[in-house]
Amino acid sequence: MRSAEQLSEPVPGRGASGFPSMSSLTEKDRPIVQLLLNAGTCPRCILRFCCVGSQTLYRHPDKDLMKDLQDFLKKNQEKEGTVCLEVVDPPCKRIRLEDTEEGPEDVNHNGALPRSPSENDGNAAVESSAGKVCNVCLGILQEFCQADFVKRVCQKVNSADYQFTSFVFSVSLPPQLSVRERAAWLGVKQEMRNLGLSLEKDDIVQLKEAYKWIIHPQLAEELGVPADGKSLFEVSVVFAHPETDEECRFLATTCPDCFKPAKNKQSVFTRMAVIKALEKIKEEDFLKHFPCPPSSPKNLCDALEIQCNNGAVFVAGRYNKYSRNLPQTPWIIDGERKLESSVEELISEHLMAEFKADSFNFSSSGREDVDVRTLGNGRPFAIELVNPRRIHFTAEEMKRLQQVNHLHLTEPVEHVLPLQPSSSNWFLLKISQAINNSSDKIQVRDLQLVTREAIGRMKEGEEEKTKTYSALIWTDKAIQREDIALLDDIKELKLDQKTPLRVLHRRPLAVRCRIIHTMSSEYIDEHHFRLHLKTQAGTYIKEFVHGDFGRTKPNIGSLLNRTADILELDVESVDVDWPPTLDN
Repeated sequence: MRSAEQLSEPVPGRGASGFPSMSSLTEKDRPIVQLLLNAGTCPRCILRFCCVGSQTLYRHPDKDLMKDLQDFLKKNQEKEGTVCLEVVDPPCKRIRLEDTEEGPEDVNHNGALPRSPSENDGNAAVESSAGKVCNVCLGILQEFCQADFVKRVCQKVNSADYQFTSFVFSVSLPPQLSVRERAAWLGVKQEMRNLGLSLEKDDIVQLKEAYKWIIHPQLAEELGVPADGKSLFEVSVVFAHPETDEECRFLATTCPDCFKPAKNKQSVFTRMAVIKALEKIKEEDFLKHFPCPPSSPKNLCDALEIQCNNGAVFVAGRYNKYSRNLPQTPWIIDGERKLESSVEELISEHLMAEFKADSFNFSSSGREDVDVRTLGNGRPFAIELVNPRRIHFTAEEMKRLQQVNHLHLTEPVEHVLPLQPSSSNWFLLKISQAINNSSDKIQVRDLQLVTREAIGRMKEGEEEKTKTYSALIWTDKAIQREDIALLDDIKELKLDQKTPLRVLHRRPLAVRCRIIHTMSSEYIDEHHFRLHLKTQAGTYIKEFVHGDFGRTKPNIGSLLNRTADILELDVESVDVDWPPTLDN
C-alpha cells in the first residue's frame, strides 16, 4: 500500500473542492483507472486497487473524486500510447493485435477478449460510471458514506440510550463482495500482466478499512466521542444484498465441500464458506464462471441492521440464603415452575434494572439445595450483565450515596456491603441496599466490579477448597453423649461417594473420593444431635449422613451402627478467598 508521501511523480496542488488531488496516482495506475472505470467501478474502489493508502483522499466527496479521475485521464491525453511506451513492455500492443488476427487465446466467460482501454475511453468511462452502483463494493463506498446514512446510524445509537465514551465500528459485508473483489483483482492483474507489471492481492486496500477511514470521522463528529479500536461499545452495520445466492452459486458447483447447511443460517453462502471456496477454486475455473472485472449489479446493498452493543459488565459478591424453600436457580421441571423465585433472580433483578442490561449469566462457587441455608460470610457468586446500557455513574449519584448513614435490615449489619471510596462500589452499595431490602430470604455483601478473567479464581476453588457445614441429625436408636463422641476424634476420613440417586438424572454415574477433614458433635437429645463438619468441596453431606442406600461409604449410620437421617443442613462457610472482602 502506498501512502501519499511515498508516491512518485506527484502532481502539485489541490482539486477544485479543496481536497488533495490525484497526486497519489502515477502513470502505471492509468490502465487500472481506465479498466475499472469502464467496468463501472466507483472512484474509491479504484483508489483501493491503485493501492492508495492516503485516508484523506477516500474522504473526498464521490463526485469530486470522479472529476479528479477524469482530470487524471485527460492529463497527457495527446500523447497516444504513453502508458505502454513508459511501462517497459513495447511489444504488448503488437501481441494483442496478433492475437486478434490469429484467434484469441485468453477469452473470458462471455467469449470477449479482454482489452486495455484507450485514453479516449476516459470520458465515456466517467459518464457510464456516474450514478451507477459500483460493480465491486455494491454501493457501500458510495451511498453508505453519505451524511444521511451517518445520521441514520447515529439516530439509532442515540435512541438506544447507551452510556459510552468511545466507540468501535464494525461492518458485516455481503458474502459475494469477496467474489467481486476477486474478479476485479483478476481483471486488473491480467491487464497489468499485459503491460509487464504485477499487482499483488495483499497490496489492495481492504474494503472494510477504506470504509472505516471514511465513516469514522463522521461518526465521531456526530456522536461527540472518538473512535477507539479497544472500546467496549460497538456500533455495527450488517449489509445484505439480494443477489448473493445467485452470484455465489457457481462456487457451490466447483467447490461443493465448502457449502453445507448450518443451523440458524438462511443460506449456505456464508462469508466464511465463500472465502474458503475462493481459496480452493483454480484461477482458470473462476475466469470461466465469473466476469473479470465483474459486471454491474442490478441492486444496491441494503443496510439490513444497525446494532449497538456494550461489552459485558461483571459483578461479583457473596450471598447469604436464609430460606429453606428457595432454590439457587429457577426450579422448573417439565416446563412447570415449582417455586416462585430463586437466589439468582432476587439478585439479578436489581442489577439488570440498574445497568439496563439485556440479559445475565449467573455463576457461583458451588450450590446449595433448595432446603439448605447459606450462612457465615456467604457463597461467592458472579453475574455477567450482557449488553448493559448504563456503565457510568454521575457525581450527583455518588453524592447521594455517600449521604447514606445506615440500612434498615432484619439481619445484622455484618451482612451489608461496606462503603468504599470508589464510584463503582458506591453505586453497587445502592444496588445491594435494594436487594437486601427487597427480600428477607437473601442478603448480599462485597458487591464489586470484576473482570471476566477474575471469575476464573472463583471456579478454581470449587473442588480445591474446603467448606464448613452444620447438620441436624436424627437417629432411630436412642443415643447418649458418649455414643457420638467418637465422631470428634475422626480426622481426614476418606469417603467413596457414588453419584447420589437424587442427582443422577443430571450428573454422570461415577464414584468420587472425598475427604471429611474434621467433625464436631453437639448432643441435643436421645434422637438428635448437631454435627459440624469441615469437608473437601464437592462432598455430598446429606448422603454422608444417611448413606444413600449404601452408595456413600462410610457414612454416619455405619459409623454409629444405627439408622441416621438429616433434618436440616446449613453451609457455614465457603473457604474461597474471592471476591476480596471490602473494608468498612
